[in-house]
Amino acid sequence: MNSRVLTATAMVAAIHVALLAVVLTLRHDPVVQPQLESRVMTAQLLPPAPVAEPVAVQSVAPPPSTPTPPVRTKPKVQPKPTPTPKPAPTPLPQAAAPSPTPVAAADPTPPAPPAPAAPPAQAAPAISRQTMEITAPKNVSHLDCNIAKPDYPSLSKRRGETGTAYVKFVVGLTGKLENIELKKSSGFSRLDDAALAAVHASACKPYLENGQPIRAAYTQPYDFNLND
Repeated sequence: MNSRVLTATAMVAAIHVALLAVVLTLRHDPVVQPQLESRVMTAQLLPPAPVAEPVAVQSVAPPPSTPTPPVRTKPKVQPKPTPTPKPAPTPLPQAAAPSPTPVAAADPTPPAPPAPAAPPAQAAPAISRQTMEITAPKNVSHLDCNIAKPDYPSLSKRRGETGTAYVKFVVGLTGKLENIELKKSSGFSRLDDAALAAVHASACKPYLENGQPIRAAYTQPYDFNLND
């Protein structure tokens, strides 16, 4: 048993010594480096071939033709013919001019007769009765009248038309109603016509002032209300 161990140990030691000898041998040998041959290569770059650019085709209009001026030829001057003298005509015998006949002078125009004078303006005929001056009516706030009540139009009731119409009138000297007109509309023509008809159906007494009748103006309102 011991001999085998010693033999293995000796073999291992021998292997290590051999390896160490190889390492030392390789360490002392010079390393031979291969020689590199340098070669210089010259390359020449050629310029690229030029590329032909596309030519744009343009339509060139032909130049305007210049009109050739017409050639004027001078007319040949022809010599004027020499006029042939004509024989002078023989003068005819002239008859004696008649003696002028005397013209009688025209009678002068007789003067126009004078225009007749305009008759004098006649004065207004006298009136035996006493006349009254027509004066402007006086606006009054009250009158002694019997004002008729207007009829409410049935169509206006159905349509719900309401409003107030103001009618102005003048009471004459005899109590007759004059100048009846619509002063302010109610907004509906049917209501305005009913108010005017009511004034025409009314009657008034003359308006007196200091015992004398005068023309008086008054405005009557007519209220059309469905609640009445």
